[in-house]
Amino acid sequence: MVLLRRVIGDALRARRQGQHRTLREVSTAANVSLGYLSEIERGQKEASSELLAAICDALGARLSELLSEVSSTLSLAENMDGVLVPVDDNSAKATDGNVSVSVRQDSPLKATLRTTRKQQRDIVYAA
Repeated sequence: MVLLRRVIGDALRARRQGQHRTLREVSTAANVSLGYLSEIERGQKEASSELLAAICDALGARLSELLSEVSSTLSLAENMDGVLVPVDDNSAKATDGNVSVSVRQDSPLKATLRTTRKQQRDIVYAA
């Protein structure tokens, strides 16, 4: 299983950085503390659906857009061998004995996602 909070955090960070906005700007607009937003982006905290909606609103995005992007990322990760690796921290281990996994930093998926996100931004800005 992919560690969903990390994929969501990566998607939020990519959107924020694509707009050349700071954590402080987005945290103020979303009415969430800067530290908590940082933890969400780094995949250390799981945001509620209400908080995700507020962050998306602050970024000028729809929650459905973010979730669609996350879904596409998860689909890519599930179909690529060697992309998913066990998460080291004990808090990520499920109580049923399963181990959570995350996308490897050096995986081909990271480069694929960067290219895909750049193309999406180019399409959005070109419109």
